[in-house]
Amino acid sequence: METVTNKREDILDAALVLFAERGFDATTIPMIATRANVGAGTIYRYFVNKETLMNQLFRQYVTRFLETLRNGFPSNGTCRQQFSHIFNSMVRFTLDNEHALYFIKTHNRPRVLDEESLALYQELLDFTRDFFEAGKEANEIRKMPANALIAIVFGAFIQLHQLVREGAVDETRELLRDYEESCWDAVRAH
Repeated sequence: METVTNKREDILDAALVLFAERGFDATTIPMIATRANVGAGTIYRYFVNKETLMNQLFRQYVTRFLETLRNGFPSNGTCRQQFSHIFNSMVRFTLDNEHALYFIKTHNRPRVLDEESLALYQELLDFTRDFFEAGKEANEIRKMPANALIAIVFGAFIQLHQLVREGAVDETRELLRDYEESCWDAVRAH
């Protein structure tokens, strides 16, 4: 049974990397099989098709990300404390799941997501939108559309992560602290 679980996990891991690096359309089942070191037919034992594989992967990582965001969220804390929690949750999630945040960002379109995946993604958006809307209501966050605020923070973080992965920037505690402060400055009310 361990071999079955390992093959399935190898397939999911390979698909995550390839979908994140190449995109859904440019990734083929044979590419995933090669990277996972399994036969292409083995993939079809676990997943009906590439869309099913992608949706399984999407739900798995959106669920993990939501759990990371919700775990220890300071509901009664200040807006700044909540923002810090969200930012540090992104850092933790990315450290544990290197390609996952970029994968989520680039594969959240209805064209390939099924209803279950879309509903789960909506739950993730609602969590972050609720934070920004509450911050705007308290006059602590800029009066901008929540989606724009999400794009500022998540987009900037994903770009930083990409620079770290490429070796263009060293990820240090100081860099993350300063980057968090810069992101906060970008969305806070002045």
